[in-house]
Amino acid sequence: MALVSSGPSGAQPLRCAVLSLGMRRLRTLALLLDDAEVVPLWRSHDVDAVLAWGHKRAAARAEAWAAWHKRPLLRVEDGFLRSLGLGADEPPLSVVVDDLGIYYDAARPSRLEQLAQRVHSAAELERAAALARQWRQARVSKYNHARESAPPVDGPFVLVVDQTAGDASIRHGQADAGSFARMLEAALREHPQRPVLLKVHPDVAAGRKQGHFPSLTPAQAARVTVLADAAHPCALLEACAAVYTVTSQLGFEALLWGKPVRCFGMPFYAGWGLTRDELPAPARRAAAPPRTLEDLVHAALIEYPRYIDPDTGRRCEVERLLEWMALQRRMRSRFAPEIHALGFSRWKRPIVEAFLAGSRVRFVKELSQVPAGATLAVWGRRAVPSADQPHAPAQVLRLEDGFLRSVGLGADLVWPLSWVVDAQGLYYDASAPSGLERLLATTEFTPALLARAAALRERVLALGLTKYNVGTGQWRRPAGQARVILVPGQVESDASITYGAPMLRTNMALLQAVRRSAPDAWVVYKPHPDVLAQLRRAGVDEHEARQHCNEVVTDVPMQSLLEAVDEVHVMTSLTGFEALLRGRHVRTYGCPFYAGWGLTEDMAPVARRTRRLTLDALVAGALILYPSYIDRQTRHFVTPEQALDALARWRVQDTGTRRRTHWALRPLLQIASLIKKK
Repeated sequence: MALVSSGPSGAQPLRCAVLSLGMRRLRTLALLLDDAEVVPLWRSHDVDAVLAWGHKRAAARAEAWAAWHKRPLLRVEDGFLRSLGLGADEPPLSVVVDDLGIYYDAARPSRLEQLAQRVHSAAELERAAALARQWRQARVSKYNHARESAPPVDGPFVLVVDQTAGDASIRHGQADAGSFARMLEAALREHPQRPVLLKVHPDVAAGRKQGHFPSLTPAQAARVTVLADAAHPCALLEACAAVYTVTSQLGFEALLWGKPVRCFGMPFYAGWGLTRDELPAPARRAAAPPRTLEDLVHAALIEYPRYIDPDTGRRCEVERLLEWMALQRRMRSRFAPEIHALGFSRWKRPIVEAFLAGSRVRFVKELSQVPAGATLAVWGRRAVPSADQPHAPAQVLRLEDGFLRSVGLGADLVWPLSWVVDAQGLYYDASAPSGLERLLATTEFTPALLARAAALRERVLALGLTKYNVGTGQWRRPAGQARVILVPGQVESDASITYGAPMLRTNMALLQAVRRSAPDAWVVYKPHPDVLAQLRRAGVDEHEARQHCNEVVTDVPMQSLLEAVDEVHVMTSLTGFEALLRGRHVRTYGCPFYAGWGLTEDMAPVARRTRRLTLDALVAGALILYPSYIDRQTRHFVTPEQALDALARWRVQDTGTRRRTHWALRPLLQIASLIKKK
């Protein structure tokens, strides 16, 4: 439903008055009503319509004002795919706007009811069926903050759904508190051999509201299991044999999961022949031609609500919000509900919380503060107790920078877009398998995944992105040189050298080895950017680099160097991976994660890496499956593709105050680095 009015110059945004302070405080409301003009209260005399939130108490004032001023009333409510968190915690990402009534008021027509009766085309019905499949695959619900847990019983069971006491959908759905008692008794009577699970509302589980079952009779308690936690409902809906509800949205979601639904009120999805109803359908529904589930899905999820993309703040289709919600849920359920994070600085703590979102993070300074059997998060290769030692964690999560990190250096306190969280090892530690190595060794790289990786690789090249994306100088390949080799310097105290370089461990030893192997080549040496910024110490005798190479370059973007050279020789530097992306020959003197798969010339082979990979399989593992990506503004998870776009925008915008701020901080960071080394 478009919120436009006819004016002298044609269609114009509808001017809508909002009298409710609570509605005016919803920061997403203006985004969801982007085709209307939400008028301030002091301009309420100059409006085309009045907005009211459903049938809440505050709506009565809007109703009276609209009637007095003879203006139409539009009712607004949460959409059916509302948000990641509960309503008290997060604003809606979806709302409905109804000019006839509101969907949960069975006594009056609603816009949803009319949309459900519309004759839908074959293409629309096909889209609705695909959307129902996507809903199930995404494993979403109205609220999406909670984790899933397996049903507490084996075999088929009956799911009975409680609701919050006083909810408007109960009263306007022609039900009352007695409906819940009758519902539970019917479930027990009609399924005498099956266990019954009683699910309370998330707000009741959170302690914010009351439900309808403060206690059960002894006979009921013998057969009923009360689910009092805030578990996400998908696992229950997937496994149950039937769902009993009064007016809860879970009844509609059960239909999406293909389950039989018994209704003891008259919700929007009842009365169409899709549910078994205790109450007679309103005459206007009963008189309508039979409706399919696809008709209802198209009306309720595609036509009726409005959605915004949380990443862009702009209106979007339901499929896009489903994709976003599925990503958040998948990433937020990877690790234990509670994680102890050891030894993180105050600057890193918000980043840790963002990348471990979905788990409660407790920051501790000492290992003695970590209970035995806990999940422990540490930075890099920090030592932790083994299983037979006191305070041994049940699981260790090792955090590190990802491979497409930022515009600027981590040592400059620049927020990362990408980190890795490895529960098996760490990608630069070649002494044992890591999560990335396991992915590369065992993943079945499907054609779709490889095509996605190829597109991602091409996008990286088109944008000219690398890990840090620093440097502004220019460099030109020497004329007449048949073989140009780039040797990237590393911070010699870096853990990737300690744990991944069994042959050479200094930049000068690497340069000398390159010169011996290629005496006639033009060798270019680029010191590590942290060393150039004096945020890390230079390597042993690194000031003598010019004695072993033809040229030393400093403030030159890595991308421009990689495009101009023929080969890259490294110990463990990520530059070798970036060179592979650009089709350059790479020789490794250490054991970086990208070595040993048949794509590099390896001077120190890793015996356990026997699988031969294509470049796009390596890209799929290293850039799609292994890292986590976070949006710097929203602090929500994003895809690798979105992270690339963000990096490209960031690089263009990285001028002015922010860059000057980092330069101003550098003396303090340099001093801190020196103190740390001592």
